[in-house]
Amino acid sequence: MRPDAAIQIFEEVGAIRHGHFELTSGLHSGTYVQCALVLQYPKFAEQLGRALAAEFMDLRVDCVASPALGGVIIGHEVARAIPARADGKPIRAIFVERDSLGTLTLRRGFRVEPDEHVLVVEDVWTTGGSTCETIRVLEEAGARVVAAGALIDRSGGKIELPVRTEAIVDLKIESYHASECPLCRSGGVAVKPGSRFVRSGA
Repeated sequence: MRPDAAIQIFEEVGAIRHGHFELTSGLHSGTYVQCALVLQYPKFAEQLGRALAAEFMDLRVDCVASPALGGVIIGHEVARAIPARADGKPIRAIFVERDSLGTLTLRRGFRVEPDEHVLVVEDVWTTGGSTCETIRVLEEAGARVVAAGALIDRSGGKIELPVRTEAIVDLKIESYHASECPLCRSGGVAVKPGSRFVRSGA
């Protein structure tokens, strides 16, 4: 799938929003990409999952892992698009989630085998923080993280992760620390549209 075709899907469902937002990373931006509005359509989720999985067909992947909540659906679709393992076992799709202290962890009986080759999949990268934290959790559990992928990299190519990275779309969107945000200086109040926040009409 070409990047422009992916962007067209996002635009058709209104997933690229404009306003004043506080991102999961804490940064502020005038543009927010709400992947859930695309992934609510199984047809689009399947197409995007296949496109992202295609970027990693040269690697051994035993399992796909994603940070909840944003990465769960696309991680599942990427895992579905990857051929079965050499031993015939199907590819698993698992996720890490935050505990009561806000720390990402493996729960719900999910575990990884020693040296299991894992691909980490996220919906959108801004700073890559959630992906980096997910990699740490998996490596501490004994897995070998071989790569990381996302639907959209909005960092402008600034993502620095300890593994190979691939994104379907590189979408340069400005983001700012709250103290330097021009939208805040103009008197605007940022809304928090991400899955880690309780939404109040945003």
